[in-house]
Amino acid sequence: MHDNSTGSTGNTARPSRRTVLTATAGLTAALTVPATAHAATPNERRLRALVSRMTLQEKVGQLFVMRVYGHSATDPDQADIDANLKEIGVRTAAELIEKYRVGGIIYFTWAHNTRDPHQISELSNGIQRASLEQPRGLPLLITTDQEHGIVCRVGKPATLFPGAMAIGAGRSRTDARTLGRISGAELRAMGINQDYSPDADVNVNPANPVIGVRSFGADPDAVAGLVTAEVKGYQAARVAATAKHFPGHGDTAVDSHTGFPVITHTREVWETLDAVPFKAAIEAGIDSIMTAHIQFPALDDSGDPATLSHPILTGILRGELGYDGVVVTDSLGMEGVRTKYGDNRVPVLALKAGVDQLLNPPSLDVAWRAVLQAVQIGELTEARLDESILRILRLKARLGLLDKVHVTRAGVDDTVGTKSHLATADRIAERTTTLLVNEDGILPLDHAAVPRILVVGADPDSPSGTTGPPTGVLATTLTELGFTATALSTGTAPSPAVIAKAEAAARDADAVVVGTYNVTAGSSQRTLVERLLATGKPVVAVAIRNPYDVAQFPAVKGYLASYSWTDVELRAAARVIAGRVDPSGRLPVPVQRADDPGQVLYPLGHGLTY
Repeated sequence: MHDNSTGSTGNTARPSRRTVLTATAGLTAALTVPATAHAATPNERRLRALVSRMTLQEKVGQLFVMRVYGHSATDPDQADIDANLKEIGVRTAAELIEKYRVGGIIYFTWAHNTRDPHQISELSNGIQRASLEQPRGLPLLITTDQEHGIVCRVGKPATLFPGAMAIGAGRSRTDARTLGRISGAELRAMGINQDYSPDADVNVNPANPVIGVRSFGADPDAVAGLVTAEVKGYQAARVAATAKHFPGHGDTAVDSHTGFPVITHTREVWETLDAVPFKAAIEAGIDSIMTAHIQFPALDDSGDPATLSHPILTGILRGELGYDGVVVTDSLGMEGVRTKYGDNRVPVLALKAGVDQLLNPPSLDVAWRAVLQAVQIGELTEARLDESILRILRLKARLGLLDKVHVTRAGVDDTVGTKSHLATADRIAERTTTLLVNEDGILPLDHAAVPRILVVGADPDSPSGTTGPPTGVLATTLTELGFTATALSTGTAPSPAVIAKAEAAARDADAVVVGTYNVTAGSSQRTLVERLLATGKPVVAVAIRNPYDVAQFPAVKGYLASYSWTDVELRAAARVIAGRVDPSGRLPVPVQRADDPGQVLYPLGHGLTY
């Protein structure tokens, strides 16, 4: 089962979809839900009426957002049927919906949900149709992680933008809002109505293995401004945005997918650092907030992860920050939330803590039955479920899903990956590339003076369905710009033989461009660059993920940061290398010295230009 992100329901009556979706104030709801922030408007009465008609089993299902394998809601490939049977006990998305009445589905590339825009739109329509055909059927929230940069689930031909840290380097709230608006419009055209983005974490730990370049940066005020702008963009496209990972995942050295991180910030540090972007997102009307599977002793000393913490989610998020929107867990398949409690306790404790949506449990049957039993024995009240269901329904209503839910092929063609959207992404990327070092004016390179370029370096798998590999994208773009560029992949841990091959190839080139990737003191990438420099040829390096790489290479005279290895960022870096674009990005994080991490080598805001 990937982390990332039964039985009869007792249904008898089968009203029409029109009846379900037009329930009015004439139908009263016997609910004990606090109405503090929601007056009894016609729309609110309509939603409460919908809740009053649900069976208990349907209410439990509405709380879950689940993965499912396959490109089709009713006719997936046999391998996906087998995977569904093994992990969920159903054959298809339609059967999943019929059996558990889930309130949402999350799309993943590895689950074969996102082959191409037309297929995605047809899958979305099939999922919605399957849900609306059920007794008292409701539209689903169809979600995905489309952060851009290194985390994307929908690849080409959809428009892919620079990731958050690149946007942080560009410092433009207008660009962040444009990203949200265009990305949201394309997702909505494919039937995806909720995006688990933006990342509101403030990345202050260079060793953070799970956030890093997914964060806008280390300055909480700058992060807050960009989070707010991106949220406004998504909202303009009628796609729900999600600020994550509350109460803040930016200072961890452990990946919560595989471990249980601990944040050691004091309450005062949290208020001035981690909390700032989340407060701004709430003020901007954020649609949903995702929890973090982290310990935060200054906020709750019980040892529970924030996802299961009543003091953090109800006491702080709901109470102190006044947030009354949807709270969704990070994936319940992640180790950070499974360390202390069993999979049958996690969903119940999350709801008791204040969560509304339970995302991607390892076993839906175990989780679903656990919540149902908790209500039946009185550990959870049905009124508590109603509170969360109303928040979920309010979100669906704001998105217009109670009135129109299906998408069209023409809408995909008119919206997804259009020339204007792709051109906008390229222009935004050009404003993010950061020139960190330019000794002796080594950059830009002149194709008349150094016509033959060797491109070497790391070639990690494409993070978002882009063309890749990085060396190939850089070489192709440089060739289009007038150079004769050759790509030679050397990997993230080049062997002595690979290094020798690259060194020999460099002697036949006029200049070398090398992509570096998360370089550490013991990395053989350092040996590769040292040998390339020893050839006497001009060497330009591009940090294709973390900008912190530059600290490991004090002898490199030309160094850029692209913040990701997606095509759009690499093409922009190539245009900067060739002098077609003046670099204007500024470091959104400080870079410490490699030999003395207590000293800053390049401060926040550093960046050169031509």
